[in-house]
Amino acid sequence: MADTFLQINPEGVKPLDYLIFGHLTADLTDSGIRLGGTAAFSGLTGHALGLNTGIVSAFSDDLDLRPLHPLWIKHIPSPNTATFKNISDGVHRTQYMYQTAVRVSIENCPEFSRPPGLVHLGPLTPEIDPEILSCYENSLKCLTPQGWFRGVDDQFQVKHQLWENYEHHMSQADIAAISVDDVQGDEEIISKMAAAVPILAVTENFRGARVYWHNDARFIQAPEVKYEDDTGAGDIFAAAFFYRYFMTKDPWEAGRFAVLLASHSVTRRYLDSIPTREEIESAKLELLNS
Repeated sequence: MADTFLQINPEGVKPLDYLIFGHLTADLTDSGIRLGGTAAFSGLTGHALGLNTGIVSAFSDDLDLRPLHPLWIKHIPSPNTATFKNISDGVHRTQYMYQTAVRVSIENCPEFSRPPGLVHLGPLTPEIDPEILSCYENSLKCLTPQGWFRGVDDQFQVKHQLWENYEHHMSQADIAAISVDDVQGDEEIISKMAAAVPILAVTENFRGARVYWHNDARFIQAPEVKYEDDTGAGDIFAAAFFYRYFMTKDPWEAGRFAVLLASHSVTRRYLDSIPTREEIESAKLELLNS
């Protein structure tokens, strides 16, 4: 089956500001199946920030896309939707992956008369070809490489694995964000990433995040909040970080902005954690006054 476009006609699409490659997921929760995945959380965050946002993803036809109605979606047909279960207490997370969707490759790259301002590769497993970045030389090339460091054991539990040649692939990007847990706290990997990509953010759960730029690193402490659920918090951080850097070209400010929005997000559950207009304006005002 051929790729299809949902939500709007691609021939008449308003130029995209933010394009995300990543699998939408069916997340198994105590209250049923919830739509998730980096593409969903980052995509809706981009929309909340005022960006005309699109997603390229593979999933089965029965996936409920109603929460994504503001977004442009390129659907790559797949017999399965990536299916996860996330267990987290805000400090430690255990993930299970029961099935995945087909791989997204360069052949699936949509073409536009004007390239998106930001292109974000957000794999959940190694299902996104990192060479896709080469399709968008004039865009800000963004990575959340967590999925390339993931494998699954015979109990379906997600396990860390080494991403072969990661320094080469990271060097093709302009900016990246990853959690310290995604690399099991391996500071050698983090150091090599920071040397490979011009700007790197490393989130540290409730503590905040580090930002690396120009051989310098700064830690940004997160405010104390009432924790509810952190699913998608890293994806919200990434979209906010990429957006704010794109707008200001200041990685330190981008990191502070992203930490504020991600911190608010953990006070709500699932896609309700997407930043509100009030939170976005409050974060901007706090940065202005600091």
